[in-house]
Amino acid sequence: MKFPLYIAKRYLFSKSSNNAINIITIIAAIGIVVGAMALFIVLSGFSGLKDFSLQFTNVFDSDILVGPENGKTITFSEAAEEKLQQLDDIEAYSKVIEERVFIQFEGKNHIANIKGVDASYGNVTVIDSILYVGRWFEEGQQEAVIGFNIAHKLSMGTMDIYNSLPEVFVPKPGTGQILNTDLASAFTKRDFVTAGIYDVNEDVNGKYIFTDLEFARDLLQMDSTKITSIAIKLKPEVSENEVRNALAEIFTSENIVIKNRIQQNDALYKMLNTEQVAVYLIFTLVLIIALFNVIGSIIMMILDKRKNIKTLYNMGATLKEIRHIFFLQGALMTVLGGLLGITLGVIVVWAQLQFQFVYITASLPYPVKLTFMNVVVVFITLTVLGLMASKIASSRVRERLLN
Repeated sequence: MKFPLYIAKRYLFSKSSNNAINIITIIAAIGIVVGAMALFIVLSGFSGLKDFSLQFTNVFDSDILVGPENGKTITFSEAAEEKLQQLDDIEAYSKVIEERVFIQFEGKNHIANIKGVDASYGNVTVIDSILYVGRWFEEGQQEAVIGFNIAHKLSMGTMDIYNSLPEVFVPKPGTGQILNTDLASAFTKRDFVTAGIYDVNEDVNGKYIFTDLEFARDLLQMDSTKITSIAIKLKPEVSENEVRNALAEIFTSENIVIKNRIQQNDALYKMLNTEQVAVYLIFTLVLIIALFNVIGSIIMMILDKRKNIKTLYNMGATLKEIRHIFFLQGALMTVLGGLLGITLGVIVVWAQLQFQFVYITASLPYPVKLTFMNVVVVFITLTVLGLMASKIASSRVRERLLN
């Protein structure tokens, strides 16, 4: 094993008498370095974009959400609430009522989701860091916290109680067709005061209007035991499966569905994962194209070293050992070039994290994430493809070349 490795290192690091072969070898090495660096930077950039896209899930989505399997509401009795309070693995929970509503203010309108939450909601999710202006609503005061896009579209400010108040409409429960003459009686209308404006991202900012639980219950004319869902925050390092089993025992009489944070955004996670796989495959194809240069470089080296190969063969080296020499040459070129490319990629990603020299907008630096997993993925991908390319190239050493 030491003999083929020794010869392979000599062939790799020594210059050939043919300048064309030297140029081809340099181009092949540069292709590996650039390909590995590009793949690592792209994966790191996509990891950063993925975290940036999912950051709102840590704001609005709880660790676990209990909701109805069918319909819109579940029954949450006092007995069920007492059992829920006795679970040691739960740090906090909040009752939630959510429904689509129509908002109108001074001739402008918008469709959003009203989200009635109780006083414990701030213990389940992070709310202080998302407030752009104003404060969180006070219970029993007909106040609401709206998204930045909603406020901009309706030209609404905070605590404007001296002009006309914004109105929220929701259809009354019932069946049948709504006629123009019955519009006033077909909708429930309530006024509210904007206590604060939150800012998360473009999608969420136009989606929610937060109010206290009783305001939403009164607007929707919902029974006191009915809620839309229960948002739950778990204690650190607890078993999610154990909590799921305990919740299933509490709500035995209800058809419920229990979702963690990923399941609450299942479509978004699937889309991001699919895009990540697509990006990986595209740049892997670029690596494959770059490794064709490695195959060409090794084949040219085989032709250039024909006399040396015959000498080694006459001295007792087997055909398998001679093939192994050029296989190891290609493997060394791939591994060393890949390590150099990954190192340069790590430096570029680290520099972006520290100095933020690439921006998406004037105030938003391009998000990147430096993870060991990306290093492993790039190294394994390059190593496997490099070994395959080296195997293909080394197989060109045949008996007729030795004779």
